[in-house]
Amino acid sequence: MPSARDIVLLLTHSADFYTVDRVAEELSRRGVRPLRVNTDGFPAELELTSRLGPEGDEVVLRTVAGELRGEDVRSVWLRRLVSPLLDESLEPAWRESCVRESKAALEGFLDGLAAAGCRFINPLRGEQAGNKLRQLRLALAQGLEVPPTLVTNDAARVRSFFAQVRGRMVAKMLTPLTQSMAGGQPFVYTSAIGPEHLDELEGLRHSPMVFQERIDKARELRVAVVGERCFVGAIDASRSAEGQVDWRRSRPDEVRWEKGELPPEVAERLVRLVASLGLVYGAADFIVTPEGRHVFLEVNPGGEWGMLEKDLGLPIAAALADALASEGGSP
Repeated sequence: MPSARDIVLLLTHSADFYTVDRVAEELSRRGVRPLRVNTDGFPAELELTSRLGPEGDEVVLRTVAGELRGEDVRSVWLRRLVSPLLDESLEPAWRESCVRESKAALEGFLDGLAAAGCRFINPLRGEQAGNKLRQLRLALAQGLEVPPTLVTNDAARVRSFFAQVRGRMVAKMLTPLTQSMAGGQPFVYTSAIGPEHLDELEGLRHSPMVFQERIDKARELRVAVVGERCFVGAIDASRSAEGQVDWRRSRPDEVRWEKGELPPEVAERLVRLVASLGLVYGAADFIVTPEGRHVFLEVNPGGEWGMLEKDLGLPIAAALADALASEGGSP
């Protein structure tokens, strides 16, 4: 492998396609070498080594393509970090220990790359960036409109909030966990809450949830932010019975992506928000009301954008490649 600091690591998993391929193509056009790393292949298929001592630090990655040293790496795209695929015959306790150790070793390896000046998209220590309450507070500070929001495990507070928003309420998770209010079936999508649900809040004692006023929609926006650039897709799920609250529940034949726009002042505030979260990339969701207000919902540091490039031709992969190929360290 070449040693001119011209390698860009694309960290993802073995079932991830299109977006990774598009970014790899764009990087190759810019004269740098993309190297895909499926993180579920460590430690079974990849060898990572981190060495520290008085003579200096060293980080080494060995793949089927050969050995790669930290000084060869210009930047890293943290597309996805997933749990390793381990032998199913391992005893459960031993398996859990192996997963923890593998994750810790991988994070330590990446920390070594960051210490060597590699640019990361997004920064390795970005856990707080995905905190929804922090996002909403910072969004308000930037002048963005957000829905009235309650996060609680207190059923009485939920019922009071329901009355305050005149019965127009939705519920969602703080994180991507597949956990329902009842503690059973997966609860991932944003869901409307009606009077019939107010006596079924026992599950809150196991896990708090997010409750927000339901905002009338003309359409919804997915905005891929790369640095100071915003790429906007719009979708109208009003014709979908299942997708009216959350467009992801719509059938493919019910909705389609169209090019959208953000008012300049909203785009500027969003760019500042993403930067204030310490991110280079983020996928933001907005509701556009029938009156034309733009209501911010959240920004996902690893949110999907492939549909915006595939369906609308928005050059998001090129923007990410520009950032990854640029000289210099982490922002």
